[in-house]
Amino acid sequence: MIDNHHRNIATFIHLSTFSRFIVPLGNFIGPLILWSVNKEKSEFIDTHGKQAINFQISILLYAIILGVLTVPFFIFGLLGQLNFWNFSNFDNFQIGFHSASPLLFIAGGFGFLAVIGFILELIFIVIASLKARDGEIYKYPLTINFLK
Repeated sequence: MIDNHHRNIATFIHLSTFSRFIVPLGNFIGPLILWSVNKEKSEFIDTHGKQAINFQISILLYAIILGVLTVPFFIFGLLGQLNFWNFSNFDNFQIGFHSASPLLFIAGGFGFLAVIGFILELIFIVIASLKARDGEIYKYPLTINFLK
């Protein structure tokens, strides 16, 4: 049987990922400290700690991949209308979005996907916290298991 103290620690491991809004890299530091200090106390805490850290590492990896895909589309879409051979036009340089490149729309789609991913991340963290509070094991979706 999982006692109330262990459930509280597991819940705070998940909720500590919100510390990133106050401390840079708090979404890694908070769960890592809570998990490493308490992982020997119970298998329940150990499992929740690994899940929280694996989820945050997975989210970071997905964000890096999305950023690497988005930046070239945005740069080439923004600079695609410029004529670099005609140097006399730099005195009235303007970027207009009335005739935006389709590459900008692709970059915008990736940006929209990032916003949806952020909202889902917040929802999954709250669900994991509630499951930990109730004494259940929660496995985050789309998580790569770096810590086993």
